Amino acid sequence: MGLLDRIGMVAKSNLNALVTAAEDPEKILEQTIIDMQEDLVQLRQAVAQSMAALKRQEQQYNQAQTQASEWERRAMLALQKGDENLAREALSRKKTHAETAASLKAGVDQQGGQVDSLKRNLVTIEGKISEAKTKKEMLKARIQSAKAQENLNNMLGKVNTNSASAVFDRMEERVLMAEAKAGASAELGMDNLENQFAQLESGSGVDDELAALKAKMITSSSPQPALSPSDSSKPSVGNMIDAELEELRNQMK
Repeated sequence: MGLLDRIGMVAKSNLNALVTAAEDPEKILEQTIIDMQEDLVQLRQAVAQSMAALKRQEQQYNQAQTQASEWERRAMLALQKGDENLAREALSRKKTHAETAASLKAGVDQQGGQVDSLKRNLVTIEGKISEAKTKKEMLKARIQSAKAQENLNNMLGKVNTNSASAVFDRMEERVLMAEAKAGASAELGMDNLENQFAQLESGSGVDDELAALKAKMITSSSPQPALSPSDSSKPSVGNMIDAELEELRNQMK
């Protein structure tokens, strides 16, 4: 293979690839249906023309048959009148029309076969077009589904899952920290309240002791009442202590 042939093959291959890539399946399907419908219209026109031609041939055949029958009737009439020459001429005309009718009959049969074939082809084409329309709708639905899936895949491809996961983890950490702070605040509030009640409870004993001390001071600072004679005769605590000390000294001597 020469260099130019190889270059031409590569160029043709690239061109085919570009054309294939540029094809829109939906548009191709639509255009295919349009082309099939145009072919159907042309086929219907051909069937109509063939049927019209068949009808003309049938009319000509019927006319030839009628003429042949008419000249046969005239030949019989001429014989009845005793005019054989006229009857012979009538039969000659009958023969001509009979031959024409026979020729037209062959054409009618042939044209009728063509019309029947065209009609069958017409029914076949109509069935194929109906099937193609159904298939086109199915393919269009599949194409749209494939495009939607492709768009979804592209969107998913653009999403950075690692980054999104990191963001969620960071936000979860903040939520956990906020919850911990709220719990700590609640605990601190409860501890403060308990401390206040503990202080109140402990403070009540100090206050009682302070009140007792105040009362004692007041009692000690007030003047002592004079001893009655009966009281002076009783030994005091101090005298008793002095007596005990004196007794101890004597024992030590």
